[in-house]
Amino acid sequence: MLMFDDNPNVIRWASEELAIPYVSPVDRKRHKYYPDFLIEMKNRKGQIETVLIEVKPYKQTQVPTKPKRRSKTFENATKTYLVNQAKWDAAKIVCENKGWEFRILTEKEIYGKR
Repeated sequence: MLMFDDNPNVIRWASEELAIPYVSPVDRKRHKYYPDFLIEMKNRKGQIETVLIEVKPYKQTQVPTKPKRRSKTFENATKTYLVNQAKWDAAKIVCENKGWEFRILTEKEIYGKR
């Protein structure tokens, strides 16, 4: 949030301002997804663009690695991954319809970690 406040190209930003409906692949019910940030900013060309941002640990953006033995940890990681994918697919559709960009940021993008 400090990065948004300190960036002169950010015109305005909000946290969890937008509710996006999605269907969970785990329980097959409708839920609402609140992306972490909605920002309006000037891009490198000086044009104003709107970006919807989700911040997640890198591990949650990757398909879980199946262990030799099935475990609760793997099962929970798989459910989290599937639900996140459903949320992000719904967010991408909203962004496409509005002419916005959707970005998922992890510690790799935020801190430059590899």
